[in-house]
Amino acid sequence: MPRPARYEIEIRGRATQRILHPVIDDFEISPTEHGTRLVGEVRDPSHLNGLLAHFTSMNVDVVALRSLDHPGPTPPESPHRSNTPTKGITS
Repeated sequence: MPRPARYEIEIRGRATQRILHPVIDDFEISPTEHGTRLVGEVRDPSHLNGLLAHFTSMNVDVVALRSLDHPGPTPPESPHRSNTPTKGITS
């Protein structure tokens, strides 16, 4: 079973009580310059999908979704920068 993870969800515009109903007790809610920022714990992928489905059904634009527990992906190392010979590449 996946462990809960903290997420930041940013939505466009000011959120109403009706829009925030599924997250009101579990998320920190703060206004931003162009919308509303929600930060809280998501139990598993199904929970996250449910939150996103709710926002979609309410015609709310989700403008950003960030996992706060995991750093972003690291770009793969270019084979041309590596000192290790790579099969099939000649200089």
